[in-house]
Amino acid sequence: MFKETKAFSSFSVDDIEKAKDFYGKTLGLKVMEEEMGIIALHLSGGVRIIIYPKPNHTPATFTVLNFQVENIESAVDQLIDKGITFEQYDGELQTDEKGISRGEGPLIAWFKDPAGNILSVIEAE
Repeated sequence: MFKETKAFSSFSVDDIEKAKDFYGKTLGLKVMEEEMGIIALHLSGGVRIIIYPKPNHTPATFTVLNFQVENIESAVDQLIDKGITFEQYDGELQTDEKGISRGEGPLIAWFKDPAGNILSVIEAE
């Protein structure tokens, strides 16, 4: 039924202006203002992500957006230089001092947007 249908993802934030600044200026993404106070991120390959304001926003407890990168060390260093703080996990999922998980699976590091939503950079395999 949806095999040929285009789809997009969306998530909420508590402050759309902070989100626009973070995704546009800090992460360097193309951000477009749309109707009803929402913004759209335009990513490589024609991918579009909708971010909408929600006054009673509760941050997601899971990763809402993953950015695939060629070199995670370089990506993490660049984001740290822009003031991003990476999450530190020491349970079943462990991260190193930079916030990179080097366990089974791909190299991945998590960080949050200003609304507390969890994002990641993940090294392409």
